[in-house]
Amino acid sequence: MAALKLFIRDHAIFFVFELFLVAFILLLYWLDGFRNTSTAIYSIIVTIVFTLTFLALRYMMRQAFYKKIVHLPTTMDDALQKNAKTAEEVQVEEYMHELYRIYQLEAQELYAKQNRHLQFMNQWVHQMKTPIAVMELMLQEDEPLDKKSTREEMERLKHGLEMVLMNARLDTFEEDLKIEQTHLKQIVTEVVNQHKRLFISNHVFPSIDVSDDIEVPTDPKWLKFMIGQFLTNAVKYTFEDGKKVYISAIQHEEGIALQIRDEGIGIPAMDLKRVTKAFFTGENGRKTGESTGMGLYLAQEICTKLGHKLTIESTVGEGTTITVCFKYA
Repeated sequence: MAALKLFIRDHAIFFVFELFLVAFILLLYWLDGFRNTSTAIYSIIVTIVFTLTFLALRYMMRQAFYKKIVHLPTTMDDALQKNAKTAEEVQVEEYMHELYRIYQLEAQELYAKQNRHLQFMNQWVHQMKTPIAVMELMLQEDEPLDKKSTREEMERLKHGLEMVLMNARLDTFEEDLKIEQTHLKQIVTEVVNQHKRLFISNHVFPSIDVSDDIEVPTDPKWLKFMIGQFLTNAVKYTFEDGKKVYISAIQHEEGIALQIRDEGIGIPAMDLKRVTKAFFTGENGRKTGESTGMGLYLAQEICTKLGHKLTIESTVGEGTTITVCFKYA
């Protein structure tokens, strides 16, 4: 009954229009001198019968479709039912199916994003407990506080806070984006200075070979974060004293390539293709026990959003080279 009521409401204007059209035609005949009342009544009756027959046939064809839309769906799969018979209904169903597909993709992406945030926060909180516990132990000791050890633990906390903050901002990346021509050497030098204690404590030394006049179109804040991640990894996975981290810039036809090469332990070939996946720590991460598996993932995401290209090459026992390619503006 609900389907029939909906059909009547949908086609009431059509029925009224048909009666108006017949009345208008009869009025023209009457003005032209035609005065046969029986013929006029017969014309109206025939028009009503034909119109009702047409509407009845149309309702029979669309009955399944109307019954489908008058009842609220209980699951999203109800949108995938196929009851269409007319061209209009077929098009509506195709539209609904495509809308359902888009919804599924967005829902899956949202679920994956929420799951990634939850997993990252769990790992981050677990790792941040370590430096806090170490500092609590140092405070409980009667001996004078070791400033060097305290500073190292504070740096770990600072690095962890920066990581979680950048991960949160990644969801609203476009709102926090400011592309401008940036002096590459200035950015590199600032990041190296920010990590100088890390270099000194691990007895690893930076070597910068970037021309003063090189400018790249990028967001300085996000670029600093990426370079910081690369340098942190380079130092963290260099276990021998006296090694260097080489930072250089190469100009070519397509753009400018920033290379960061270390002399560390390198990345196994089986892990190389997966190091930019979220939460992948690999063999090296298991050795140190401090990796969240998010640093290179965030760097890859940032490069993609900024339009840069990130490539990673590595040889076990020789080191790793990370290259960020900036296209000319």
